Amino acid sequence: MPALSNPKHELFASSLAKGMSATDAYAKAGYKPNRSHASRLVANGNVRKRVAELQRRAAGRAKVTIQTIADQLDEDRNFAREQGNAQAAMSATMNKAKLLGLYSERRELSGPGGSPIQTVDLTGATDDQLAALESIFGPLAARLDDHEADPGGEGEAPAAG
Repeated sequence: MPALSNPKHELFASSLAKGMSATDAYAKAGYKPNRSHASRLVANGNVRKRVAELQRRAAGRAKVTIQTIADQLDEDRNFAREQGNAQAAMSATMNKAKLLGLYSERRELSGPGGSPIQTVDLTGATDDQLAALESIFGPLAARLDDHEADPGGEGEAPAAG
């Protein structure tokens, strides 16, 4: 089915196919927001067919994309093997496994010098104790939110202000 002849209807159908609500899609298409009019347009046979077609195309592209990448990685692996490049062949194999969700890297975190990360159980803390901790650590958390903290987490704590 070709694009709908009415550009507003086409934009409406496209927005619906992308998961937008009918009311929001109606407004995005340039209409004055109106839930009942949006519902009526959703029921339009040409709009319904167009939405279904756009969704089928999107699903097909997503499926092909994963398969295409997997096929390319197979080709890369074969080429690397033909060239005698075992490292590149292994890299292609590992990348395909990651793409297909068959492999994920495991990382273990530790404290300084490989020691365990220290934790503190605050479940028994009083409201006054929690308030005291918040007054100390709250400004540090705000700085993290503002991206002012050391990105590596290795530097010294900012001076209390």
